Amino acid sequence: MKINKIDHIGIRVTDFVRTQAFYALLGFAPFREDMNERVVAVSHPCGITLNFLDSADNNYGIKNVLMDIAEKHAGYTHCAFHVDTIEEALKFTKENNIPISEGPVTFGNGKTSLFIRDPDYNVIEFTQDPGT
Repeated sequence: MKINKIDHIGIRVTDFVRTQAFYALLGFAPFREDMNERVVAVSHPCGITLNFLDSADNNYGIKNVLMDIAEKHAGYTHCAFHVDTIEEALKFTKENNIPISEGPVTFGNGKTSLFIRDPDYNVIEFTQDPGT
């Protein structure tokens, strides 16, 4: 079997409207809404597709169960979006009053990253290749 690409990433959310507004700031636009399935699909001009699933509870308040509690559970921890420069990402977060949760930080592979959270505290990484 040949895998060609990632088709989409599903993200559980607590509020469709709030989530869509946040991801619209990043350039995502809805192309499918199905309230029977409780899903909103959004796409970005670069080809990324996300499916928001309206099935999350809020039992953890302002915490992400995979990232913010001492016990470490298996699961996806974040989504990384490649950007031209971290400086542009910093400017974007400042202009849109989005708190930075970590960074900028340069890793051993030379990539520099900046981390933010979406309205449900899912981690989003903006990453820049070394030397750019």
